[in-house]
Amino acid sequence: MIEQILNYLTHLPKEIIVIIIAMLPIAELRGAIPVALTMFKFGITKSFLLALTGNFLFVLPFLWFLNHLHKYMMSIKWYNKFFSWWFNRVKSKTQNIEKYEYIGLSIFVAIPLPMTGAWSGCVASYLLGLNLWKSTIAIFVGIIIAGIIVTISTLSVAEGIKLVF
Repeated sequence: MIEQILNYLTHLPKEIIVIIIAMLPIAELRGAIPVALTMFKFGITKSFLLALTGNFLFVLPFLWFLNHLHKYMMSIKWYNKFFSWWFNRVKSKTQNIEKYEYIGLSIFVAIPLPMTGAWSGCVASYLLGLNLWKSTIAIFVGIIIAGIIVTISTLSVAEGIKLVF
């Protein structure tokens, strides 16, 4: 999937490609950092900051959208079907967020697994009725932690591959 996206975006500067990948709910920074470090050969700091920027860019607008426009959009059939599916998936994973609130939200976003991350963190925040501004900060902290985990993991795997080959 990432390769198809990269093929479509090849005409753009590599930095913009990393930011776009980090913005996508299917990849987020979990996909952007490995691309930046291994394919584009960016340095650690540049890779981390570009992915962090892309992953965080949509958070406040998406939280605002969920809190102010989402209920009006639910009358659209395809929208309702998709968001109902997504909300049910996220809701099943929100027990710890509900218990620990913003710390739980940060941890939820920080875990680099499918159906976690900033996009799902925004949905969890909305579903639990958490404060928009506190959620934005909690999600940002989670993105930073996820970025550190993914960067270290990517560098470790890349070094391991170099040792084997």
